[in-house]
Amino acid sequence: MFELKHLRSLALLRDKGSLAAAAEALHLSQSALSHQLLELEQRLGSPLFIRKSRPVRFTGPGARLLHLADEVLPPIEATCQALQAGARPAPGPLRLAIECHSCLHWLLPVLAEMEVELVPGQLFEPQQGLLQGELDLVLTADPQPTGGIRYAPLFDFEMRLLLPPTHPLAQQIGISPVDLASQTLLAYPVPTGRLDVIRHFLQPAGLSPARIRVGDNSQMLMQMVAAGWGLAALPSWVSAEYERQGLVVSRALGTGLWRRFYAGMPAGQRQPGELTSLLARIRQQGRSLPGVRPLAR
Repeated sequence: MFELKHLRSLALLRDKGSLAAAAEALHLSQSALSHQLLELEQRLGSPLFIRKSRPVRFTGPGARLLHLADEVLPPIEATCQALQAGARPAPGPLRLAIECHSCLHWLLPVLAEMEVELVPGQLFEPQQGLLQGELDLVLTADPQPTGGIRYAPLFDFEMRLLLPPTHPLAQQIGISPVDLASQTLLAYPVPTGRLDVIRHFLQPAGLSPARIRVGDNSQMLMQMVAAGWGLAALPSWVSAEYERQGLVVSRALGTGLWRRFYAGMPAGQRQPGELTSLLARIRQQGRSLPGVRPLAR
């Protein structure tokens, strides 16, 4: 004889005080709501409320249905909400991998402002984690061409050659590929082909360094440069403090070796608000770093 929609309509009519306000809350036209209630009255054989009364007044049958609505609707609504919440996985931390040894010191304060899980063991093969649903975000300067990942550019940064102040190349303004061919290159423990200075500077000239020595982190590499163990090509933000102390100097690689920092995300998925906020904060933090060039809007 009547349905839950009728009880909801009557309850909103009482709460809102008019057909127009109740119809708006139900996302119906006023005429559609009026027709719905008139049909219900015809089924019951009795009017349920006094038309054109302000505030709206209900008849005896209308009041009985309102009493029923107050008893029935709250537990039904609560059950529906519980079922919907159970069907959705609880939001967890943003799963993130960083393909950048030298970024941690300025990225970690940004990441501390939100719930983020740094996924271990994927530091240099994280894009596969995106495709397999194991990661939500990868920060990288080495995007891999694939249809399953979308890359959002964040900013450009310059790779500089770092060397001891007493090194002969420190007297030059710029460094050519030939200058590095006889040098020991200090680098992170990554495949040689993924080192920017080799892939984008030496290899195009058909050259390679005389030797590569590995350092586990940025601080170790800077100490090795200062001690004269070799030269390193790193982003400008790594060496700024060491240069201020006079421990190392930096020189441009050619006319400037610029790279772009990206955020990689699964393609075809809507970007959640917290991820949009994080990328905005990373871009903002990037503007304060030495040797960074914000992207044109």
